[in-house]
Amino acid sequence: MEIKKSPKADLEKGKTISTFMGLVVGLAILFVGFEWGNRDIQVATASDQVADVIAEEEIEITRPENTPPPPPPPPAQVVAEVLTVVDDDTDLEQQDIVTSEDNQKEAQHQTYTPPAIVEEEEESAQTIFTVVEEMPKFPGGDAELLKFLGKSVKYPVIAQENGIQGRVICSFVINRDGSVVDAEVVRGVDPALDKEAIRVVNSMPKWTPGKQRGKPVRVKYTVPITFRLN
Repeated sequence: MEIKKSPKADLEKGKTISTFMGLVVGLAILFVGFEWGNRDIQVATASDQVADVIAEEEIEITRPENTPPPPPPPPAQVVAEVLTVVDDDTDLEQQDIVTSEDNQKEAQHQTYTPPAIVEEEEESAQTIFTVVEEMPKFPGGDAELLKFLGKSVKYPVIAQENGIQGRVICSFVINRDGSVVDAEVVRGVDPALDKEAIRVVNSMPKWTPGKQRGKPVRVKYTVPITFRLN
């Protein structure tokens, strides 16, 4: 059976006309584009712009006013020196000229006065020496001192019961009159033994005082006291 096409449904009928119209429209657009790009372009140079700016902003020229110069300083005053002329006949006062020879003659007649001797002040009574020219001495010497300590020491009972023994070192000061003062324990063993050692030192008789430059002075002395059980 033969297939028949309707002329209304034929799509190939208006194809040629559409293609032609599109080509015409494209050429028209291309022509308009060429015409738009060929317009005249005006270029303004920098010199023209600068000339316009200078013309618009005119600078006003001012001239300095003519000011009068300052007045000149007054002339300096000239002081004339006045010289007084003295006649040669004027009497001048006569002055004696002393020479070195005159001084030597006067020195021969002058009596020599020796300078006053300043006596040395006595050393303070509170000064305590440890070493002097003449050390203090116990009456009878060191042997008598050992005897005195051996007889005077009484062994404390509490120390005997506890078997405490040892050497107590005491120091004291011998005054200028030989008396013994300021007794203290330098190295102790036991409170009971230390107390007995101080008692023995304070019971000492007067010593022969120490001397420095021939004068009695205060001297610090140290004595060991031994406590020993038999």
